[in-house]
Amino acid sequence: MNIRRHLTTAAVAGAAVLGLVALSACAPTSNGRTEDGKLRVTASFYPMEFLAEQIGGKHVEVTDLTKPGVEPHDLELTPKQTAQLGESGAVVYLKGLQPAVDNAVAQSGVKHVADAAALTTLEKHGTEVDGHHHTTGDNHSHSESEGGKDPHVWLDPVRYAEVARGVGKTLAQADPGHRAEYRKNTDTLVKKLNGLDKEFRDGLRKRSSDTFLTTHAAFGYLAERYGLTEEAISGLDPEAEPSAHRIKDLHDLAAGHHVSTVFFETIANPATARTLAGDLHLKTDVLDPLEGITGTSRGKDYFGVQRANLAALQKALGTE
Repeated sequence: MNIRRHLTTAAVAGAAVLGLVALSACAPTSNGRTEDGKLRVTASFYPMEFLAEQIGGKHVEVTDLTKPGVEPHDLELTPKQTAQLGESGAVVYLKGLQPAVDNAVAQSGVKHVADAAALTTLEKHGTEVDGHHHTTGDNHSHSESEGGKDPHVWLDPVRYAEVARGVGKTLAQADPGHRAEYRKNTDTLVKKLNGLDKEFRDGLRKRSSDTFLTTHAAFGYLAERYGLTEEAISGLDPEAEPSAHRIKDLHDLAAGHHVSTVFFETIANPATARTLAGDLHLKTDVLDPLEGITGTSRGKDYFGVQRANLAALQKALGTE
């Protein structure tokens, strides 16, 4: 009796079964609907989840791949999450921000996909963004999005509204029976975002300083929109360590531009920001990049946190 032959045959058969299981996990196994007929929508992280929920309303069931408190840039998907993504009727994500999601979407076979990076314009941003001249400073930061472009478009209400319109069209294509309601919900959301844009414009009009310091370069689009200058300790990567040269530059500009505050985030490690603030005898405060809502967030949703960000900037920039 050839035991080795039997074992090999069994192993091959087992591998074949596992392969079929893996393939079935990656392929769409439903019609993209829940049992009660709602459209299954998978969102990559909070800003995409918020759009899907606001526009989809009662006609969608939204699953967020990034749990609250998890740094989106570092997300790794479980096999279960990958399989669930393949069963979606629509996907809302931002290509270039989360490589694991990019790969899963590309292999999912889902027909209706809204990519936020393709729904608005992206720019290259470094550790400095001067909103007065629409130029970028040194660009030695780690690049997250395709071509090193800054993916943080959701922090600019105007760009976020552009993305919202694209998401609305994708949901309407995936679920034509509720097209009119998706269009109505999109219009309502865009109107609110236009109102938020006006709040920022009015709230930041009279200020004694234009420059703010933050942990990582997430607020470049916001700075450009409202004529501010963002100076980031690190680049686009929130975990990157700043160089000694960068720290010296921050010391110099803080003194020269009447900077009062160093901003840190609720998810990323605040140690570097607090150390810099201590060295410069500056205050610290939170400026939230809105990559997720947690119990420590200064607001229950996108609008609440953005208004808290506006209040923090007003205080730091000395608005009247």
